[in-house]
Order: sequence, then structure tokens, then C-alpha cells
Amino acid sequence: MRYLTTLFLVLSSLTVFAENWPQHLGPHRTGISKETGLVSVWPKSGLDVKWRSPGGVGMSGLAIQDSWVVTLIQKEGQQFVIALDRDSGTKKWETAVAPAFRNSMGNGPRAYPLCAGGKVFVFTGEGILAAVNLMDGKLIWKVDTVGQLKGRVADYGMACSPLLVNDHIVVTTGHASGAALAGFKIADGNSAWVRPWSDTIGYSSPALIEVAGQSQIVTYTGSHLRGVSVSGEDLWMHPYVTPYDCNIVTPLKIGGDLFISSGENHGAALLGVEETAGRFQVKKRWTSHGTASVLRNEWQTSILVDGYLYGFDNVGGAGPITHLTCIEAATGKVAWQQTRFGKGNAMAADGKLFVSMMSGELIVIKISPEKYIELGRQKLTQGSRQSPALSKGILFLRDDESIVAVDVKQAK
Repeated sequence: MRYLTTLFLVLSSLTVFAENWPQHLGPHRTGISKETGLVSVWPKSGLDVKWRSPGGVGMSGLAIQDSWVVTLIQKEGQQFVIALDRDSGTKKWETAVAPAFRNSMGNGPRAYPLCAGGKVFVFTGEGILAAVNLMDGKLIWKVDTVGQLKGRVADYGMACSPLLVNDHIVVTTGHASGAALAGFKIADGNSAWVRPWSDTIGYSSPALIEVAGQSQIVTYTGSHLRGVSVSGEDLWMHPYVTPYDCNIVTPLKIGGDLFISSGENHGAALLGVEETAGRFQVKKRWTSHGTASVLRNEWQTSILVDGYLYGFDNVGGAGPITHLTCIEAATGKVAWQQTRFGKGNAMAADGKLFVSMMSGELIVIKISPEKYIELGRQKLTQGSRQSPALSKGILFLRDDESIVAVDVKQAK
């Protein structure tokens, strides 16, 4: 009962402050905002850039909480949490939480911050989990999760965005150590529970999803999709091995089922999880694997709108060709495909996809299962892997140099 009360309060607060984008994939970890009144006719002079502020190296996304824009950057030999004023872009504070992280697949932090309860929770490239005060950036606690759990850093860096579950922060950690998923206490960072699997870790961020009538932590390791109780107990698992452990996207709920997808020419699956007399069973609704797969999400979580998935289909092993694809979620049938669209990442609001491209363009697309309808595009950054964040009609983007705020409200 205590957990349900806490969860209700957390979800209620996210609903009340619907203009916030407090974590990876937004308020409900689905990549969707409920904001309306956004651009539907492209301005002749283009979108208005409200401000552009210095940032730093890294692949961390932008979290928006009330008047704060928060992210992780790397500069001057350290990884910092930084906070900017949402309206002006003025830096409010910055706090060093770890030494610089360097990797052949890109330097700096990877994971989104999580803003909750007046705190910011961050996970660095080498697996340091830290909590800082949102108002002033004061460090509250930090823990070297990989060192504590006697693991090793994932080949391409630790990329899990923290998840709030009851009074714990949950991350995947301890690569190949027998400590694949762990909960840490919000108050002091002490270990609450650990799942001692032998799974490879992968790069996905878990989600809190109702599965078979109960709230579960659904996590996507490098070798399995797993369901875990909110108190950290194993419930079910389904093998799903992708080359190089590149299971990266966040699992999505589709009706009563779960959708996962991977690049490296692996593919996608819609899985049902059913419970009978306390035992769970995973059933395949549909699968599409290999070079003919309908959807191979490389590192972009697809967006579900009105029964259709909008996502990036990457051809080959991390190859340069990527199609933007719409499929019917229940069947896996392709509705349309914009071939050679390019690599990017998306969020959805007001019947549109807002796509941040690695080319640096922002592309706005009308959501339709009938065909691809582009409303406009504009080069705004040097390119990023992360999707935009939205708050009060302002879209926030970043690259390795700057953080940018763009007005996407429909002109009156």
C-alpha cells in the first residue's frame, strides 16, 4: 500500500506539471508530451531560436523541471551536471560528479538526468550514480555502482537513464558481474537490492510498466527482456540476444503487450506476458528479425500513437542507412517508409513528430499512418543522438557545443 501511495503521488505530480520533461522519454517514459498548440504551418522565416547557451561534450539528454533545464556534459577533464534557466538559458549552477569518460564510440556521459522530489539523479559514463539538489546543485551523495558491485564498465559506456521506483533509483550496472540491475535508496544512495543475473548488460533504460495486471520494472539487458517486481524480485524473462549486446531502446507497452527492437540487423518483437497462478509465461505476438525486419531500432525508442509505431529502421550493423518507418503495432505490418531518411531521434506532441537529426536539422512531421507528411526542417545544431525535450511550447536540443531553445508554438 505504501508503494502504491508513493507511486500515485509521483504520477500525479507528473500529470499536474505536464509542461515538464523530467526524465528520459518524458513524463511517462513514452516519448510523448500532452502539450498542444504547436506549429502546424511552417513559418516563412523559420522557427525562432529563443536562446543558445554553451554546453559541453556528451550524449546525455535534456530534462526540464519547472524553470530548470538540466543535463550532463563533459569539459575540463570532468563530467558535470549543469542547470540552466529555462526562459533565458542563463547557467544557474554546475556540479562535477566524475572524471572525464572517454570511449571510442564517443566521449562523455550518455544517460538522461532524472528530476524528482527536488533532486536530480544522474548516471555517468563509467557508472557513477549521483544525487544533487535541483535548486543549487549541491552534491547529496554519489556511489560508484560498477566498483561497488565488482563489475566492469560496458564496452560503449554505461548508458542507463535512472528510473524512480518507490523510494529507490533503479539502474542497470555491474556489467558482466552477476549484478545486472540494482536499486539504490533515494535518501543516501545505499544499495536496496541487486539482481544477480549473468546477463550482458546492454544499454537500455528500464521502465515501470503495468504487466499482467501489476506494476513491474521491465528491463532490457544485452541478452534478455526481464520483468522484476517493484521490490526487486525476479518475475519472468525472455532471451533476446543482439550482436555486441546492443539492446538499447526502452521497452514500450502496447495494449497488454511489450514491444522491443534492436539494430545490428536484429529486428523487433511484440511479446505478451501472461500470469496464471503466480507463474508468468511470455508469448510471441509477432516477431520480425534479420535483414528483412520491418523495424530495427538502433538506439532510438519508437513512438506509439493511436496503434501505430513510428521509428528508425537502421540497415546493417550500425550502418549509415536509416529509414523512418511507420508500422501497425498489433501486427507489425508496414504502413509507410521514408527511405534513407537519416539518423535521428524523435519525440511526439500535438499530432507531430519532432525529430533531432545527427545532421543538425530539426524536422517536424505530421503524424499519420497514411503517409509521410513533412511540415518543415531547419538546421539548429551540430547534430545529436538525443531526442528533443519539450516544455511550454519551447523545444530544447543540444550538441557537443551548445544547448538551444526553439519556439515551436503555432504563431497566432
